[in-house]
Amino acid sequence: MDLTTLKSRVNDYHEILGNIKSFRQDWKRTLRSMIIKTLEEVIKETKLSADIVIKDQVENLEAIVLDLGRAHSGMQEKVEDTDIKKTIIKNQGALVYQQLFNGKVMVMIVYPYIDGYGEPRPPKNLEILRPHELGQEYIIRHTEEFLNEVTQWEDYDDDLPEKSVIGFNKPIDSQQETLEN
Repeated sequence: MDLTTLKSRVNDYHEILGNIKSFRQDWKRTLRSMIIKTLEEVIKETKLSADIVIKDQVENLEAIVLDLGRAHSGMQEKVEDTDIKKTIIKNQGALVYQQLFNGKVMVMIVYPYIDGYGEPRPPKNLEILRPHELGQEYIIRHTEEFLNEVTQWEDYDDDLPEKSVIGFNKPIDSQQETLEN
């Protein structure tokens, strides 16, 4: 009986289990505080109105959230046939660093949404990183992408020109020129 392949798989499995322990230790020892410190610096240097929220109710599934908070949406809903108006709240979005079950870190954007107005857009998963791969430069890049996405959400406009694409991802004019030649 040849168990070479099976032994190799068992070794891979043990290596992965060791990585999980190491990743979780990295989070506790250095990564968690580095993420917080970097986000604090971003807030301070850019004067971004945001809070850092630590979600640590479940050990080894912690999250650090750069939260833009909640605000009055500027809209009010009339309550039945009265002069009373109910304020509609807008959640302004968040950038999340979530420790996964295997110790890796998922980075995602939670889009803004207005309570009771349509369905919130699903979060955007930016990437999943091993703790040693996540550095300050990544956090800066994630924050830039987050603010770009939030700005686009706030500036939503359906009047942008649409691209007509037919066939092999070519505009109609380009295909017409090809047919004429």
